[in-house]
Amino acid sequence: MSDLRYYILNKPYGVLSQFTREHPDHRVLGDLYDFPGDVYPVGRLDKDSEGLLIITNDKALTHRLLDPKFEHPRTYWVQVEGVPDREALSQLRKGVAIRIKKQTYQTRPARVELFTSPPALPERDPPVRFRKTVPDSWLSIQLTEGRNRQVRRMCAAVGFPVLRLVRTQIQMLTLGNLAPGQVKTLEPSAILRKLGMV
Repeated sequence: MSDLRYYILNKPYGVLSQFTREHPDHRVLGDLYDFPGDVYPVGRLDKDSEGLLIITNDKALTHRLLDPKFEHPRTYWVQVEGVPDREALSQLRKGVAIRIKKQTYQTRPARVELFTSPPALPERDPPVRFRKTVPDSWLSIQLTEGRNRQVRRMCAAVGFPVLRLVRTQIQMLTLGNLAPGQVKTLEPSAILRKLGMV
């Protein structure tokens, strides 16, 4: 148990969820912190997504979090173009049809809430580009699955393109006050308890 390592990271916009630099201009996880060589990110956040990422060498934990049958809830705060009406929110909650690798997939039911005011998040670097003629709004979306670019595809399917996406929580593990780019080491008992593993 002592050789298992656990880190959480607030992944900034523009950083790839990997250690391998496929192009000289790429920003990768190793640019943020001197991680040991045997750890890997659990799942991915796209280059243009931000937020909570777990990095570990615990293969059992990785399997539990990535296998859809365990249905670990993940919460995203999502800024969208426009203001979803009751019908759009209902569609997102029930599940929508999205296309992944030329296949149609029906998403599982999700918990979706419309923020009454923007959540307290640091400004993105670079800032989101706004269209003055189109309002924007924020949603909290909790999923129990993690298909490729799922949140973006779901919001697009109901007509509200994503401007900014931040993962804030996995199970009971949250970003807390971790600033973009910051890394925190966690004790095994702390992270396993928050992820419902003990």
